[in-house]
Amino acid sequence: MGKPAVVLLSGGLDSTTVLAMVRDQGYDAYALSFRYGQRHTVELEAASRVATAFGATRHVVADIDLRVFGGSALTDDIAVPKHNDAADVNTPDEIPSTYVPARNTIFLSFALAYAETVGATDIFLGVNALDYSGYPDCRPEYIAAYESMANLATKIGVEGARIKIHTPLMSMTKAEIVQAGLNIGVDYGLTSSCYDPDGQGRPCGHCDSCLLRLKGFADAGLADPLEYQSI
Repeated sequence: MGKPAVVLLSGGLDSTTVLAMVRDQGYDAYALSFRYGQRHTVELEAASRVATAFGATRHVVADIDLRVFGGSALTDDIAVPKHNDAADVNTPDEIPSTYVPARNTIFLSFALAYAETVGATDIFLGVNALDYSGYPDCRPEYIAAYESMANLATKIGVEGARIKIHTPLMSMTKAEIVQAGLNIGVDYGLTSSCYDPDGQGRPCGHCDSCLLRLKGFADAGLADPLEYQSI
């Protein structure tokens, strides 16, 4: 038995790479995914495939319906923005409509509860501050602040065990993430990253997530194994 760790697992490229890293480091991985009212629920099928492929000790899917609030292109009747080039994705003065209000704060709260029940002091997530869409809850200062709060707000933290939130991809480019995953046996054909897939689960090729993913594979000199609707 390895040391337990909770891993937030969306089924996308980044979280899959993190799960692979966690297992490669010898942790027992307790994977946590969310059915939160997202339009791209196909990612949960990918998360299940990934959890099985990497031998997660347990994979939990928590149901929370953020559609009651809306406010995001992922949970409301708002069109998912599409572009033709990844250079159009990062606009530092504007947070995109695919931002889900407080999503990582909500997800990490569930991860804390999960960690306490399985005796884990390590929580891993695949946030990234380089090739990403500009979400405020993906920044290193946010993670540091949340970790401080977690150690004040939990039984295990108060009793002296230090909770650590790990973000191994934080300073990596998408190309570096892809290469790191391939080096430890990740099959990215199992994953799903698209915000607006079709009825067959095929990625659109033009949302922020697709474009950043495609850029990562291209920069690494590799082809994405997924079949796209159009590129």
